[in-house]
Amino acid sequence: MRITFSQLLSLGTLLLGLGWSQSGLAQIEQIGVYRDWDAYLLQEDGGRVCYMLSVPKDMEPKNVRRGEVYFLVTHRPDDDIRDEISIITGYTYEPGSTVTARIGNRGYELFTKDDGAWLRNTADEARMVRAMRGGTEMVITGTSNRGTRTVDTYSLYGFTAAHNAISNACRR
Repeated sequence: MRITFSQLLSLGTLLLGLGWSQSGLAQIEQIGVYRDWDAYLLQEDGGRVCYMLSVPKDMEPKNVRRGEVYFLVTHRPDDDIRDEISIITGYTYEPGSTVTARIGNRGYELFTKDDGAWLRNTADEARMVRAMRGGTEMVITGTSNRGTRTVDTYSLYGFTAAHNAISNACRR
């Protein structure tokens, strides 16, 4: 997967808007591209944030206009956070709705806020990452604030290599 410079700037702006930096523009460096996943190192205020992301291989329904869509896994060693799962969906979720992530026969529930989703139970983060490392495909289902049900399918090819890369870049 290749992210264009404008997509990277757009993602950087989204991440900054989500509170990833409190002092203006942070420096983002691409660690590598691993099949369908990209890995990045974000330097901010002397600290490191490592994250990996992918975009869906398929999005349903096809006739719906959406903004940028990303699935992210983040390490923030300075905050003792590892394997934070989040989704930027390209539309505003229905308030109070739940997103489901399915990897093989395993399902995970995410809560929503605006255009983002996070695992409801942070104890599931390590389990979900293990499932992603062993899987080939992940399906994310959500509902927009207009009532549209969306289904995004992500490839998990390259996930393990990208996860290893961010884990090495953000060791304590």
